[in-house]
Amino acid sequence: MDVLAGLLEGPRARGAFMIRALFDPPWSVRIADEAPLSVMVMVRGTAWVVPEDGTPPQRIRPGDLAIARGPDHYTCAGDPATKALAEIQPGERCVPLGDAPPGKYGSLGLRAWGESHDSSVEMLIGTYQMRGEITGRLLDALPPLLVLPTEVWDCPLTPLLADEISKDEPGQDVVLDRLLDLLLIAALRAWFSRPEAAAPAWYRAMGDSVVGRALRLLQDDPAHPWTIADLAAKAGVSRAALARRFTELVGEPPMTYLTNWRLALAADLLRDSELTIASIARKVGYGSAFALSGAFKRVYGISPQEHRTRAA
Repeated sequence: MDVLAGLLEGPRARGAFMIRALFDPPWSVRIADEAPLSVMVMVRGTAWVVPEDGTPPQRIRPGDLAIARGPDHYTCAGDPATKALAEIQPGERCVPLGDAPPGKYGSLGLRAWGESHDSSVEMLIGTYQMRGEITGRLLDALPPLLVLPTEVWDCPLTPLLADEISKDEPGQDVVLDRLLDLLLIAALRAWFSRPEAAAPAWYRAMGDSVVGRALRLLQDDPAHPWTIADLAAKAGVSRAALARRFTELVGEPPMTYLTNWRLALAADLLRDSELTIASIARKVGYGSAFALSGAFKRVYGISPQEHRTRAA
C-alpha cells in the first residue's frame, strides 16, 4: 500500500447527507452544521464559498468541485456581499435568518432543497456527518477549503451522481454513499497533484528515493517489528542518515511515524470491524491488547474500547 492509498482508503460514508440545492438570486446560506467534510459540485449557475476564518472567498462555476473541511463555518452565496438568509445547523436543520421571507428555502421532494426545480443555480452536495467516516489523517492533510476548477477537474462520476441523486431505488442510499466516497477520492488525487495543494510533508516525501522507500515499507507491513537498522538496510543508507533525512522530510522520526500509523489503523479497525482488541493489536504490530491500549490512550486520550463505543 502506498502512502496515498493509505490516506484515501479512509472515506466510508454511512447514510451521508446528499442533496440537490436549488437557488435563485439573491441567495445566501450559512453552513454551521459542523460536519467533518462536505463535497460540493456546481451543476449550473455560479456560487461563492465564503469561509469565516478570514481567508478569501472562492468562486465555483459549472463543473467545479469544492471540498469544505469542518467544523469551521462558511457561507455559500450567489454574491459574497449577500447576507445569509438561512443557516444549516447540526442535524441538517434549516433556520431562517434576517429578512428571509417565510418558506424561502424548503424541501422540493426527494433529495432536493431550495426554491424551485427551475432555479438558475443548482449544486450537488454530499456531507459526511460523522468524523469517524473520515480518517483524522485525511482531515489533517486538507485545507479548510479547496476548489478544483473544471479546467483541471473532469470526472465521469459527476454526471453519474447527478443522475443517481434523484432516484428512489432499493439500496439507493448505499449507492450514493459509495459514489460520494469515489468522488472524494478522485478529487483528492487530483488535488494532491496540484502545486498549490501544499500536501503534507509525509506525502511529499514519497518522491525521495530513500525516505519514500522507508515510508512504503512501514505502510505495507506495519505489524513487522521494524527498527531503524532494518529500515536503513533496506533503504541502502546508514541508520543516522535515514533518521536524519526521514525526520527532515516527514517532520517526525521513523519510529514515531510508525507508532502514529499503527494507531491510526487500529482506530479504523476498532470502528469498522468486530475484531477483538487483541486481534487488532496483533494486526498493527502490538504484542498484546494491553500494549495497544497503553499506546492508544497516550495518543488519543481514551482506551480502544472507549473509542469503539463512541464510534458505534
